[in-house]
Amino acid sequence: MTINRRHAVLGTMALAATPAILSATPARAAEVEVQMLNQGEMGAMVFEPALIRIAAGDTVTFVPTDRGHNAETIRGMVPEGAEGFKGAINQPISVTLDVPGIYGVKCLPHHAMGMVALIVVGDDTSNVEEAKAARQPAKAKERFDALFAEIEAT
Repeated sequence: MTINRRHAVLGTMALAATPAILSATPARAAEVEVQMLNQGEMGAMVFEPALIRIAAGDTVTFVPTDRGHNAETIRGMVPEGAEGFKGAINQPISVTLDVPGIYGVKCLPHHAMGMVALIVVGDDTSNVEEAKAARQPAKAKERFDALFAEIEAT
């Protein structure tokens, strides 16, 4: 009987301490992995996923699953105050995005083939019109139009 009472007291103390421990633990930012593929669900030369939604401070890692790809931001498709990024061909790149808004991403060698993606940080779409206005090759524009429509539908 004393053993059960002792376990009950220890269990109660552990439960009482849990909120203090959890509140002292810093929140962990999410990490999202994006594959750079020659062939994917949306066709040839794609990022999967092509629409990435993250919170400010989260990290996106672009992985060259197939060779010959990179990931870089597109001029005119980065929120004001944010810095762009440019990864090397055949190398993964991890970026932590702190400025809310829409980021347009391309694979430089396959941009004309429509290899593009959108990152929405913090559900902020305030720069959507500027992002839509950025000049794109026809196939990239077609894929971006579908991604913008998906953003507007949610």
